[in-house]
Amino acid sequence: MNFLNKKAKGLEQGAIRAMFDKATGMSGVISMGIGEPDMPTPSLICEAATEALNKGITHYTPNAGAFELREAIAQKSTVKEIGYDPWTEIIITNGGMGALSLLFLVILDEGDEVLIQDPQWLNYVAQVQYCGGKAVRVPTKSQDNFQMSAEVIESLITPRTKALMINSPNNPTGEVMPWSNVEKIAEVVQRHDILVITDEVYNTLTYGDSLPYRSIASLPGMKERTVVVNSFSKAYAMTGWRIGYAAGPSDVIDRMVKCQENFNACVNAPGQYAAVVALNHPELTKELRDVFAGRRKAFLEGLSNIEGIRCNEPEGAFYAFPDISAFRMTSQRFCERLLLEQRVVCIPGSAFGECGEGFIRVAYTCGEEKLLEALERLRTFCAKI
Repeated sequence: MNFLNKKAKGLEQGAIRAMFDKATGMSGVISMGIGEPDMPTPSLICEAATEALNKGITHYTPNAGAFELREAIAQKSTVKEIGYDPWTEIIITNGGMGALSLLFLVILDEGDEVLIQDPQWLNYVAQVQYCGGKAVRVPTKSQDNFQMSAEVIESLITPRTKALMINSPNNPTGEVMPWSNVEKIAEVVQRHDILVITDEVYNTLTYGDSLPYRSIASLPGMKERTVVVNSFSKAYAMTGWRIGYAAGPSDVIDRMVKCQENFNACVNAPGQYAAVVALNHPELTKELRDVFAGRRKAFLEGLSNIEGIRCNEPEGAFYAFPDISAFRMTSQRFCERLLLEQRVVCIPGSAFGECGEGFIRVAYTCGEEKLLEALERLRTFCAKI
């Protein structure tokens, strides 16, 4: 018998996981494919979780999350300047992905459209579709630093458009949206009365002129039509802890809380306790950013010496998105051959949308020694093809 519904049958394995499956069993592989910090969670955060366990903080928290954490987010996180009420406008979720899935569940009716940048993190489209919505891709170009334009966004808005998805700093390109562009996009969404979902999980990882990061929700008239999604995963090397949050209009957050009550109950209590401690130590995010800033510099310098590869300078996150179109093969084929011939894992740009074809996503989330070795292997590979 077949017990699966049509939506479940339509789920496909993501290209990132597929590349790692291809590498299974190979020796000497260097991975530049996974989007998570390679260093352990800072010890004081781990110690806080241990303290919570020893104190018996092992029971359910409120469905919206422990109030101490919601209050800390309102007062000490990167959304503190916007002014969210921790009682009614913040929810703690199972990572940023958990926040997005709850949000799409409560805002989308069948056929509602969500505008999503192309290239984009591949889970956005899958989540929108599984919740009954339609993902509408907003094309971008390398020569424009893969920036969405307000004009293109406005041209794609229809009566069914419910929301615009923003991810800055961006996965996979590492680009940060210029503030002048953010202001123009805000004017468009206000004019057409649509919701903005801004995934700011990389907002502590910005470099150079992109410092400090500012949220679209901070603009006049935008707080009430924006849901900010974030997590502790990238900023504090806590990907496995699954602590995320959403901040937004009280009616949206209230429905997300009710949805979480019925699906997840709450996020693990010791992890929430530890997250409060993390917010009390902003120096931890700076230390992590400094590590990635150094790797970014080394990687871009090495990449510039490889003939045939061009790359925009990423302004945030820990990704680069090199152009490999000069080698006249698909990004999928390029990555498969790079793995088989040089034992380096990268992700084909086509995994992130049609506009990603001709590019590969490289994550500089490995130690500098491995990073330099991977660059040498990439140089050798490119010289042979």
